[in-house]
Amino acid sequence: MRKIRKAAKVVRPTAMQEGAGVLLKRVIGTNSLSYVDPFLLLDHFGSDEPDDYMKGFPDHPHRGIETVTYMLSGSSKHRDSEGNEGIIESGGVQWMTAGSGIIHEEMPQLDGEKLEGFQLWVNLPAKSKMMKPRYREFKKDEIPKVEKHSGERVRVIAGEYEGIEGAITELEAAGGFLDVDLPPEEGFKCQTSRSDNAVLYIYEGSGEIEGERYEGPVLIVLEEGELVHFVSGTRGARFLLIFGEPLDEPIARYGPFVMNTREEIATALEELSKGEFVK
Repeated sequence: MRKIRKAAKVVRPTAMQEGAGVLLKRVIGTNSLSYVDPFLLLDHFGSDEPDDYMKGFPDHPHRGIETVTYMLSGSSKHRDSEGNEGIIESGGVQWMTAGSGIIHEEMPQLDGEKLEGFQLWVNLPAKSKMMKPRYREFKKDEIPKVEKHSGERVRVIAGEYEGIEGAITELEAAGGFLDVDLPPEEGFKCQTSRSDNAVLYIYEGSGEIEGERYEGPVLIVLEEGELVHFVSGTRGARFLLIFGEPLDEPIARYGPFVMNTREEIATALEELSKGEFVK
């Protein structure tokens, strides 16, 4: 019998301002929930008011992590120190491995569409923290979908769902990233490895997990188990299901740098000040 995952912790997003003045909701990476190994941060950004986001995220560094940007609507322009440049449009995904060090900017574009999306930070294992940076971009129609007669729609960004492999492969920290859209009072099941950590973020609507009802926006950190079972409420639900194998390694954090020791953080700061950060 596969053990169904129940809620271990329930966290409400924290409103904050980041970058040059972007208003957002921080879901992971707060005083209430520092991280869920290997996931270090989850931000939900979105507004009908351009002034809330147009200043964007000018040049800033990263080391030791991967960042995943998933646009629900609107678009954002990316440019980095490796020479990569592109526009992530509605439904698109950018997966950037900072590795040994990268400097990039993310600037929202005014295209008449409301801006909304997510950014997830995934920790890199110690053996990969100083790897060569890389950048991968996927358009909306490059993200595999599972659609059922019931009305259930699942976009498989990473990992696997019902035999369909996600767009993003070759992950340094193995895991899955699903965007699930359910009609009212519809059930959803997803099998996971017992060893995976898993979180479910309801960003629209509501639903139940093992008899407990939750109204979005809310993050549910799930207990150990092999099966996620969610039933949407009377207005349906949209949620992210993110799961991954924990690294179980020491974490040293300083802003956009995540390493294993404080000495490694000090080295990153020194290299940045000397102009030696990008390898």
